[in-house]
Amino acid sequence: MAGKAQNIPYFSPTKTELMKAYIFPGQGAQFTGMGLDLYEKYPQAQELFERANEILGFSITDIMFEGTAEQLKETKVTQPAIFLHSVILSRVLGESFKPDMVAGHSLGEFSALVANGALSFDSGLSLVSKRALAMQKACEMQPSTMAAVLGLEDEAVEKICKEIGGIVVPANYNCPGQLVISGEVPAIEKACEKLKEAGARRALVLPVGGAFHSPLMEPAREELAAAIKETEVNKPSCPIYQNVTTTAVTDPAEIRKNLIAQLTAPVKWTQSVQQMIADGATHFTEVGPGNVLQGLVKKIDRSAETSAASVE
Repeated sequence: MAGKAQNIPYFSPTKTELMKAYIFPGQGAQFTGMGLDLYEKYPQAQELFERANEILGFSITDIMFEGTAEQLKETKVTQPAIFLHSVILSRVLGESFKPDMVAGHSLGEFSALVANGALSFDSGLSLVSKRALAMQKACEMQPSTMAAVLGLEDEAVEKICKEIGGIVVPANYNCPGQLVISGEVPAIEKACEKLKEAGARRALVLPVGGAFHSPLMEPAREELAAAIKETEVNKPSCPIYQNVTTTAVTDPAEIRKNLIAQLTAPVKWTQSVQQMIADGATHFTEVGPGNVLQGLVKKIDRSAETSAASVE
């Protein structure tokens, strides 16, 4: 990595020590009992969870700690629950949490922005709650879905999406050979047929209620944009690699603009991780439930070191 150091805009060219990237997961990482260990062990965690119950206006801790998988899947619960697990875990890591850079997958971008100080805990949670409800409303306006495509080059998937009538677009660039598409139900079904014909190993419609990161999320984007514009964004302690641009961002105005664009734009995770590595990242720590992002990082660059944040 030392040979690439001269291209790093935010760090000393002579810096040779381990550069730590912290990454934050998105929707789908939730599990029953999540966060209970943090609540029971750390007074700071307990205080933040109780604060979250106040901000949300319901006891999300009851659902996180004791609820069923079905209850955790409720839109108003899932996104705040994952956000809380990630952010509170980053707080109890204490002095050991010293990121050189951060990134989050979709929803995880909000967790990352609280972790690096760009957003306050209260502001981040409020935005995540509003985001979840706005996305749910947009999903109810028109039948839509997403599909996972495995074993095709990104360019081939992009080309086929453009050829299909109706709305169908690349939504999540997860790793080489794994791309999620998003759009209207008939267009997704047609695209899946064409992608299989083009040699995709799989093109599978996902059990989701809407076309996230597509033009069909425009009503949600507009609603969330109003809330983001009223939210204070601070100068972060380290750069964030945002889903929309994939490059290191520290300017509060640019962070706000990218956050507004995120709901209708694709999550460029592959490109973000590649850029973080190019800018000097040597170790990626996943902060929050699950280990999906560690797996994706390894598929993007086998030489990258990964681990899960732990307070043990």
